Amino acid sequence: AGFPVYRGFAGLSVQDIDPFLMLDQLGPVLNGPFETKGAPWHPHRGFETVTYVLDGEIAHHDSHGGGGIIGDGDTQWMTAGSGILHDEVPTDKVLNNGGWQHGIQLWVNLPKTLKFSAPRYQGISASKLTLTSSHDGGALVRIIAGDIAAHSGPGSTHTPIAIAHVTLAPGAQLVVPWNPEFNAMVYMLLGGTTVG
Repeated sequence: AGFPVYRGFAGLSVQDIDPFLMLDQLGPVLNGPFETKGAPWHPHRGFETVTYVLDGEIAHHDSHGGGGIIGDGDTQWMTAGSGILHDEVPTDKVLNNGGWQHGIQLWVNLPKTLKFSAPRYQGISASKLTLTSSHDGGALVRIIAGDIAAHSGPGSTHTPIAIAHVTLAPGAQLVVPWNPEFNAMVYMLLGGTTVG
């Protein structure tokens, strides 16, 4: 609907990134009053969308009665399953006043056996995230879903994944134990680091 999106997986095949299907970054963009745009009603089926808001607010409505408002640090986890219609639009406050909008949306493929599961909506507020840090105290880890180093996030997943937002101070280091049987992805928003 006219808002700027950076497509993180552009040019990659589904075979290379499955169970992830798409990663979009909205903004960061500073909108004036009545400039903020949203995604009007549209269908999804067979996958999940995970929307994480860094700045701003988004209102969600869906055809199965799910929805709510998510703001700074909140997550919306929508399982489209057998099929759903939904929208993601600016709140009245954001539409009338403008402001910063910045968010990430990850599309997660559902396993073949769950493609027709019942749709569901999870609104996960920032206050419900599991917070932990690195041993040196230089990394703040906000766990949204899955397990990381014996800590679990509040999100319920159909696909075995862990999702976290990590903030690293300059010179800090974070070591995350990882099961090599699972897929891993790192998406860096700002700054520079070495990932190994």
